[in-house]
Amino acid sequence: MHRLICFPHAGGSASAFRPWRAVMPPYVDLHVLQYPGRESRFGEPLIDRMPDLVRLLTDELMSQGLRRPYVLLGHSMGAAVAYEVAQELRRRGQPGPDLLVPCARQSPTEPRRGEVHRGDDDVLIAELRRLGGTPAEVLADPDLRRAVLSVVRNDYRLSETYVAQPAPPLDCPIMVLVGDADPECSAADGAGWAAVTSGRSTVSTFPGDHFFLTPRRREVVAAVLSRLGLPALNAWPSTP
Repeated sequence: MHRLICFPHAGGSASAFRPWRAVMPPYVDLHVLQYPGRESRFGEPLIDRMPDLVRLLTDELMSQGLRRPYVLLGHSMGAAVAYEVAQELRRRGQPGPDLLVPCARQSPTEPRRGEVHRGDDDVLIAELRRLGGTPAEVLADPDLRRAVLSVVRNDYRLSETYVAQPAPPLDCPIMVLVGDADPECSAADGAGWAAVTSGRSTVSTFPGDHFFLTPRRREVVAAVLSRLGLPALNAWPSTP
């Protein structure tokens, strides 16, 4: 049994990967990390510092008896979180992932500084619309919008103030995934991940924008499994 451990994007939650269960073969255990302050962890305070979030998530993974083979896959902000969790696991003497899959984000060696988290609600809404992925009805509803923007602001603060600390390169292979119309991360940006591992690093491009994982989940899962030398997903069609 292989384990695919997923880390959501900024403002996202575990439900972003729920549709993946429909395209996951029985020999892969899909495990999605839920950040505090959302969905099943709504009552917990949000975390806006990368080291604090990484320690919490690593504690949770270790408490479950982390064993290989496993893969860490992160989308956007989640890609940086996945990388830092891999580093933290190594510092704790734990087995590393068989594969790290950062999606839609440049390498930690290229800090993604910004001031979006300091802007007002209109600035945050404009950013969400620029990237896509947030339903218009969510932004139109005052209560939903307020809840979403609180989480988005927190996660942008975490992402825009994050600076990777010097660390030895990982020794696992890295498979970078990008969308061909993503305004945030191009294939050239994805190539920078080669600097953080001594293993083989590749970049794969999919049709779509920053949220290409949603419509292309079947192809993405098939590509990851192929990289691991596992059977393709011909028997598991994508859901609408």
